[in-house]
Amino acid sequence: MKKQIKGLNKMKKIIAPLTAIALMMSGCDIDKSINDNPNDITLSDVDARLFLNGAQLANFTAQVSHVNRITGMYSGQLVGFTSLYSNIYQYNLTADEMNDEWNAAYVGATTNLRHIREAAPDDKLLVGISKVIEANAIGTMAILMGGVPYSEIGGDIEDPKFDTQKEVLAALSTLLDGAIADLGSATTRKESFDVVFGGDKDKWIAAANTLKARFALVQKDYPAALTAANSGISASAGDMLYKPRGDAAIDQGDKNLFYTILAGSRTGDLGNKGSYLLKMLDAADAAYRGNAKTNEKARHGYYTIDEMSASGNTGVAAQFEPQPIATYSENQLIKAEAAARTTGFASGLTNLNAYRAWLATGGRLNEAHDDAANYKYDPYVEADFAAGGMENADSKLTKEKALLREIIEERYVSGFGSYMPFNDHRRLRGASETDMIVPFPLNTTAASKHVERMPYPQSEKNSNSNVPVISDAEALYTRTPVNK
Repeated sequence: MKKQIKGLNKMKKIIAPLTAIALMMSGCDIDKSINDNPNDITLSDVDARLFLNGAQLANFTAQVSHVNRITGMYSGQLVGFTSLYSNIYQYNLTADEMNDEWNAAYVGATTNLRHIREAAPDDKLLVGISKVIEANAIGTMAILMGGVPYSEIGGDIEDPKFDTQKEVLAALSTLLDGAIADLGSATTRKESFDVVFGGDKDKWIAAANTLKARFALVQKDYPAALTAANSGISASAGDMLYKPRGDAAIDQGDKNLFYTILAGSRTGDLGNKGSYLLKMLDAADAAYRGNAKTNEKARHGYYTIDEMSASGNTGVAAQFEPQPIATYSENQLIKAEAAARTTGFASGLTNLNAYRAWLATGGRLNEAHDDAANYKYDPYVEADFAAGGMENADSKLTKEKALLREIIEERYVSGFGSYMPFNDHRRLRGASETDMIVPFPLNTTAASKHVERMPYPQSEKNSNSNVPVISDAEALYTRTPVNK
């Protein structure tokens, strides 16, 4: 098979039985056609849908697995208590920790997705879906790390170049435009191989727009973010989620990934007791974000992870609790922030209140925590953000900045389990907007600055001579271009 990224090609054995092309033997004076085996399997012979499950599962790994938990620890939302996670929590992070998610994004997801487009170029539903997932997978790597290979993957180049972060995000936004066009012309059908939306093209189109909005937001292109978000996920029924499909009775199948690590060999290693996130949701703590219009008791319970008991978790770490990939929460809060920055205070407030109205119906709370007596999200008014208002009691900010601070704070809470809090903190630091930033502390007294990026994976550094050279000492603290 042709190489995509040197060092990752070994992973292709996962799909090689389906996609391998038979070796061609040379002949001299005989008809070369006798060497063609009519029974050989080629991509055109394989149902393109067979590649979709693997690609989606690989993307789930890239979005909500190990690296996601690492960024959660570097965002004041998770705590590493023992073993590996304790070391990582104290900023002792090696490049090896990036290998699995990188492989998942490039090989498990992108390789399979491009096979779909090669095997079924006229199936606009599958083609469109494949482009959305590819943008999600590669975009996450680019946002977290900076420049990554993209323009030269998928061919014979053994050491593909690293395109700049902005080049990759621009290319992926174009890819998403193509996905939206493909899906718009697709024939709707029920698709059992699509474990995310079941072939619902409209939900995929909305998700594509939310990803476009995300890419624009991280680059501080707020007008573009607002435009895309206006066509993004408009209700929680359209959330792009990892939905575990296991069977509790026989203890088999997919499980929530927090649950999986706590139920396995890492009991006690990772949770969020003492995290800044829980402090913000605890009415007894000085950092509590609640007020006369906001009661966060229910979300405090929902977001709590008991590191010592997998079965005791009933919220975000419950056995079959879905995990976010791209959601209404993210999209609506992009709209709120981008509108506040571009069209003005009133528009930002309207969008924030629309989100709070959804929270007031229970939001993302599951049945174990959806008790209306334990949450309240009344609408804000302009006076709440004016000097001396409940969201600007110290009168240190303009009403515009006070509103933005509240939106960013809400993104921090609602974004638990995603990369959103980590990305926002870096974006705001890069823009010198520290007066609006969520002030979670550093994890150790020895640390002097917050993490700026994830390191390039060791597997790629071992195999690709084009990996940017960043010293181990700087691997976590060199800002990516979009955050400078």
